[in-house]
Amino acid sequence: MEVIPAINEKTFEEVAKKIKISEDFLPVNGWIHIDVADGVFTPNKTWNNPDDLADFKTRLKLEVHLMVEKPEQQIENWLKAGAKRLVIHLEAFTEPNFILSEVKKYNAEIVLSANPITPADAISLYLGSFNFFQVLAVDPGLAGQKFQEKVLEKIKFLRSRNPAVKIEVDGGIDLETAKIVKTSGADIIVSASYIYNNSNGPKAGYEELSAI
Repeated sequence: MEVIPAINEKTFEEVAKKIKISEDFLPVNGWIHIDVADGVFTPNKTWNNPDDLADFKTRLKLEVHLMVEKPEQQIENWLKAGAKRLVIHLEAFTEPNFILSEVKKYNAEIVLSANPITPADAISLYLGSFNFFQVLAVDPGLAGQKFQEKVLEKIKFLRSRNPAVKIEVDGGIDLETAKIVKTSGADIIVSASYIYNNSNGPKAGYEELSAI
C-alpha cells in the first residue's frame, strides 16, 4: 500500500520546508500531498496560492487537495503551477466534465473526494467517469482529527462496485487505522500528523506506515 505524506500549513514557507524534509525519505518521483483549504468550504484556511510554486523546485510529484468552493475556477492555476494530481470534492464542483477535460489537457490525474457524511450512493454516480477516488475519513480542513470508522463501508462499497478503481484514504491515519483501511480495500493512505509529528522523526513515521 502506497503512503503519501500530507502537508497542512498556513504559509508557503512551512509548506516548502516540509517538502524539502520529505525529499530526504521519499523515493525518486514520490508523491507529496498538499492540503489547500479556503476557509469557506472548510472551517480553517491554509496556504492556497499556486503562484508561490512558480519558481519552487522539487523532485517530488505534487498532489494538491482542493478543499475549496468552485474548484473549476482554480484548477488551471494549480495545473500550470506544476500539480500532477488534483483532489476535488463532489460536494463543491458543478462541472465535472470541464474538470476532467482540463486535467487531461495537462496530462495530470484527477481524484474525486467525498466528505465522511456524503453517502456512497452519491459517489457511485461518478464511477463511470472517474477511476480514482479519495475517501476522506475526517471532516475537511484540519489536520490531527480522529478517524471516522463509518467510512470503511464506503471503501468496501467502492471496491465492490469496481475492483479496478484506485482508492486513497485521507485523515486520521496511524498504524491501527492504516491496517483497517488496507483490509477494507484501500490502495493509498495519506497521513500528516503521524508522519510529521512522529517522536522518532518523519522518516520513521513514513517507514512504519509503509511497512504495513
